[in-house]
Amino acid sequence: MGRETVFVDVFTDGILCPDGPMLGPVRDGGHIVANTAPGCWGPMITPAIRGGHEVTQPVAVEGAEVGDAIAIRIKDITVTSLASSSGNDRWVEGRYLGDPYVAARCAQCGTMYPPTRIEGTGQAAVRCAICGADATPFTFTSGYTVAFDERYGVGVTLDRRAAEAIARDAHRFAALPASSVQNPILVFAAHDLVGLVTRLRPFLGQLGTTPAVTMPDSHNAGDFGSFLVGAPHEYAITAEQLTHRTDGHMDIDAVRAGAVVICPVKVRGGGVYVGDMHACQGDGEVAGHTTDVSGTVTLQVWVIKNLGIDGPIILPVPEDLPYLARPLEAAERARAVALARRWGLERIEESAPISFVGTGPDLNAATQNGLERAASLLGMSVPEVKNRATITGAIEIGRLPGVVQVTFLAPLERLERVGLLPFVREQYDLL
Repeated sequence: MGRETVFVDVFTDGILCPDGPMLGPVRDGGHIVANTAPGCWGPMITPAIRGGHEVTQPVAVEGAEVGDAIAIRIKDITVTSLASSSGNDRWVEGRYLGDPYVAARCAQCGTMYPPTRIEGTGQAAVRCAICGADATPFTFTSGYTVAFDERYGVGVTLDRRAAEAIARDAHRFAALPASSVQNPILVFAAHDLVGLVTRLRPFLGQLGTTPAVTMPDSHNAGDFGSFLVGAPHEYAITAEQLTHRTDGHMDIDAVRAGAVVICPVKVRGGGVYVGDMHACQGDGEVAGHTTDVSGTVTLQVWVIKNLGIDGPIILPVPEDLPYLARPLEAAERARAVALARRWGLERIEESAPISFVGTGPDLNAATQNGLERAASLLGMSVPEVKNRATITGAIEIGRLPGVVQVTFLAPLERLERVGLLPFVREQYDLL
C-alpha cells in the first residue's frame, strides 16, 4: 500500500543501481519530502563517494512499471545552507583512475576511494586517513565563497578573512544533513572573487528516476555518461548500456519550484531521487559548477501509464519559457484568428508549450537527441520539430558540454493522444 508522504534524509554512496533498495512506495498522487545535501564540490573532494554527487535514496512510486512515466511537480524548494563555495575545477593528476568524479585514488598509498579526514583549511585540507597525503582529486583554478542573506534573495562573495572564518565552521554553514558523509567544500576557503553580488533562484541539478544500468549519479546523462564508455574503472559501461540512462542529472535551471518534470520509468517503481540543489545558475553552467547547497524539497508524483519516453520532459513555469513558446494572450489570439480568416483559414492550431531534454557528448548531439525524442513521442518528423522549435520556441543550453532543452508549441491533440494534456492544461491554465 502506497504511503501518502515519504520522507527522505538518507543518501546513496553515489551509485545508482537498478536492483538497489528503494524507500516507499509512495502512492500515485502522493508526496516525497527530502532533505538534500550539496551536490558537486563536496562529494568531489570526498573520494569515498563514488558517484561525484550525493543524492537521496530512490523512492518507489506505487504502480509505476517499465514503459510508464512519472510526472513530478516541484511544490517547494527551500535552501538551508548559510553559505556555499564553488568555482572552475582542475583535475589533480595521479589522484584518480580515468575519471576523478568516479574513481578517486590516493597518489601516495594507492588506495582506491580512500577514507579522508580534514586538517585545517585551504585546498590541501582533505587528507588520506590511511597515509596522511593530500587526497583531493580536484582543486580550484578560480573559486569563491558566497554568503546568503536571511531571506535567501541575494548572495555576496567574500574575502579571505571571511572565507576562512566560514571554513572553520564549514559543516554548520553548509547545513549538512546528519547522514551526509561529504567533506564540505567550504573548508577550501576559496576567495578569488570578492564583493560580487548575485541573485538567488534555487533549482535542482538532479531530479529523476533510476537508470536500468548501474552508473554513478553524476554520470546519469548523455554527456558525462559518455565518459563511462570503455572507462578503465569498475563502473565502465558499453555504448549500448548508456541508452539505459534516464538523464536525471540535467543542471537545467528551469527545474525549480512550480515546474513539472516528467521522467521515464526504466525500472519497476521508477526510483525517484533528488539532489544537487543549486542556489543560482545561468544557462550552460559554463564554469562547470555552481553554488551547491543543502535544502528541503517537496515533490508530488503521478504515474502516466505507457508513455514510453526515453528521457525527461519539462513543463517550465511560464516565465521560464522562451518568448516564442509562451501561450498566446487573449488579444494575440484574437488578432491571429482574424488574420487566419482573412486568408481563408477556418481555424488556427490549438497548441501549448512543451520542453524535451536532450543529452549527448556535445551540444550538437544533445540537440539531435532532444529533437528525436520529441518527434518520436508526438508522431512528428524531426524537420517538423526543428521548424516548430525555430518559430515557436528555442534550443536552450542546460549544461555544457551536452544538455539542452528543445522547447516549442505542440498541438493539443498530440498532447492529448499521449496522455500529457491534463498536466499541460493545469500548468498553463488552459481552458
